[in-house]
Amino acid sequence: MTTELPESTCLQRGQTLRMAVDAGFALRVAQGSVDLSGPPSWLGESVFSVRTRLEEGQVHVVERGGWIEVRALAPARVGPVAMPAADGPAAASRLARLVQLLAGRVAWR
Repeated sequence: MTTELPESTCLQRGQTLRMAVDAGFALRVAQGSVDLSGPPSWLGESVFSVRTRLEEGQVHVVERGGWIEVRALAPARVGPVAMPAADGPAAASRLARLVQLLAGRVAWR
């Protein structure tokens, strides 16, 4: 069972939130509607991002780690949803993954 974390971010219409996330990160739209652009991917020689529209009450789980963009289509409040705890090396590497993302040395999967 997942539980909602108390942190949330309020966005005005047209405002964009950009953040680095790990695979499995879950974002819930508590109010309003948003357009979520997933981490960039390569298709041949072109870079693209999958876009998903989310409405109030919906949860989106990011399949691949990387930078995402959340753009408010109307005044919105979004926040992370706690997922079951991860064990082992994957959990220990979250800080290393964040450092890689911030340093720009990312191998997009």
